[in-house]
Amino acid sequence: MDYFVHPTAVVDEGCEISANVKIWHFCHIMPGCKIGEGCNIGQNCVIFPEVVLGKNVKIQNNVSVYTGVTCDDDVFLGPSCVFTNVTNPRSAVNRRGQYSRTHVGKGATIGANATIVCGHKIGAYAFIGAGAVVTKDVPAYALVVGNPAKQTGWMSEHGHRLVFKDSIAKCPESGWEYRLEEGKVTRVG
Repeated sequence: MDYFVHPTAVVDEGCEISANVKIWHFCHIMPGCKIGEGCNIGQNCVIFPEVVLGKNVKIQNNVSVYTGVTCDDDVFLGPSCVFTNVTNPRSAVNRRGQYSRTHVGKGATIGANATIVCGHKIGAYAFIGAGAVVTKDVPAYALVVGNPAKQTGWMSEHGHRLVFKDSIAKCPESGWEYRLEEGKVTRVG
């Protein structure tokens, strides 16, 4: 076994867990999920069947990742953030097998206590502020906050707010430049 599982965690048979994964206290990893290399799953997390986590996904404490969610590489899921997988749940109506898909793009961050309503795409390097409630797709590099979440700016791949001048912004940490054209941000250097 080339990954770590805390003795209090439960890992069901039928999971695919890659090298250098760490699964901490009181977690439950369910059959049929795929966990990429170098992921870190904090305390009291549940990873449901068919969830796919790319490489280096960091999941903080108290997060349930439900069937229908996929995360690309380098995603950060903040403490107690919430995913849903049914748009109209009712206790008396069984909607198993009717799960909506939610995709979280490469390098995206979902802040503490944010809620992601199912059926939406979170773009690469998007930044969901703490406590935000996402009710629609979020573009790549977008910064969204509030309830419902509204876009208030753009973020660099290193997690810094981008300030555009003549459609160009520079990340203060990396020095990389970004271009804003027709409502989309791309890294240019």
